[in-house]
Amino acid sequence: MKTTRRHLLSATAAIAAVPSSAPADPVISIGSRRELFVDEFLIDEFRYTSLRLQQPRREDAALLLDRPWEGAFSNYVTVLRDNDEYRLYYRGVPEAGKDLTAAETTSYAVSKDGKHFTRPNLGLFEYKGSRDNNLILAGMPPFSSNFSPFIDTRPGVPAAQRYKALAGTQKSGLVAFQSADGIHWKKLRELPVFRDGVFDSQNLAFWSETERMYVMYFRTFKPVGGKRYRWISRTTSDDFINWTPPVDMTFGDAPPEHLYVNQTHPYFRAPHIYLALAARFMPGRQVLSADEAKSLGVDPGYYKDCADVVLLTSRGGAAYRRTFLEAFLRPGLGVENWVSRNNYPALNTVQTGKDELSFYTLSNYGQPGTHLRRYSLPLDRFASINAGYRGGEVITRPITFTGSRLFLNYSTSAPGGIRIEIQDENMQPLTGYTLDDSVELIGDQIERAVRWKNSTDLSAIAGKPVRLRMALKDADVFALRFG
Repeated sequence: MKTTRRHLLSATAAIAAVPSSAPADPVISIGSRRELFVDEFLIDEFRYTSLRLQQPRREDAALLLDRPWEGAFSNYVTVLRDNDEYRLYYRGVPEAGKDLTAAETTSYAVSKDGKHFTRPNLGLFEYKGSRDNNLILAGMPPFSSNFSPFIDTRPGVPAAQRYKALAGTQKSGLVAFQSADGIHWKKLRELPVFRDGVFDSQNLAFWSETERMYVMYFRTFKPVGGKRYRWISRTTSDDFINWTPPVDMTFGDAPPEHLYVNQTHPYFRAPHIYLALAARFMPGRQVLSADEAKSLGVDPGYYKDCADVVLLTSRGGAAYRRTFLEAFLRPGLGVENWVSRNNYPALNTVQTGKDELSFYTLSNYGQPGTHLRRYSLPLDRFASINAGYRGGEVITRPITFTGSRLFLNYSTSAPGGIRIEIQDENMQPLTGYTLDDSVELIGDQIERAVRWKNSTDLSAIAGKPVRLRMALKDADVFALRFG
């Protein structure tokens, strides 16, 4: 028995078996690129399997935001990995209501491991009579409010523009900045490069290797069903100066929700997949009592809402896939985590170990002890194809590949396992690559070659349309690639 492909609104519920009547799928060319199972892009049929969201691991604080120019309302963080150095950019606002004023600053911190950051003494700007600080932007409202930098990977980009950034408000428009070293910044030009948005949070851009253009994701508002929602819109550019008319992003059949910061970025191990660790804001959803807020020292204006982190994905264009409606990161234990605008994620995920990636969120927002918190996952493991102890299968759409071997990122229990069959596009097993020929994968590895009894070599079928049939028992498959 088998099931048809369908949109999974639950990350854990099994899917009832029904006959398939879907038309034949077009062949997808994946070459040797890594494919993550964060969506249903490659999946044709689920058979007692489902896509399952993974749970990040809470790590230590990466930076305590306790300097006089930082404080409880620091926000809009970006983390960049530049060769062997991790660079951190963030807004500082020491007092409530001082955003969009000269009190705002943009700071810079560095790390060698991505786990603990330090502040270099840059001496570029004066703060209350001293240049002993890590400021890279000050006294330029409103640009410190949401300064969002990136490393420009466009081929042929001038060295003076290797780093770029966007910043501004609806009144000022988004202004482009440039830098050769990521520390000394100047405007690319005085006039804004884009005006058609609200911009009252982080507005980000990057060079897309797959779309061969700059893409920008920015804050708008959208009326839906008589309510006004914080929304995400997109525009594109060939030169970072001239941008196309904006379009609202779509979310499939997901219900509308307030998405405060979107943090969309190309995943560094599979840049054709854009990951978005978005802050899902719940206005008026109050957890703390007035007494609890007072005991924590939470600013009176910042405890009557809450937020968590959701995972969205995109493969370009104006569509997000909301495969999972559940939280990717819950606020967690402790009432201090349930205040307004807490848990806002930083832009980008980065590799912080041989098999580890990290992302970061703001903790203790609007209260003493505001800091940047690190969370970790094994590489590529945002979500998985999952089967329980009774077992299940998936069959992919027809694909073509390059290379001679198939590699999986997977995990099993002690009695669990994974076997792989290669079929033609009509679902007929190929001789020598049947499920019975497959050598069972057992264990937990970021990358391991799939084997069959007589061969691991797939070069004879490279470039030909095939399907993969994966049989799982108490196991997860997170990603695959050919090579």
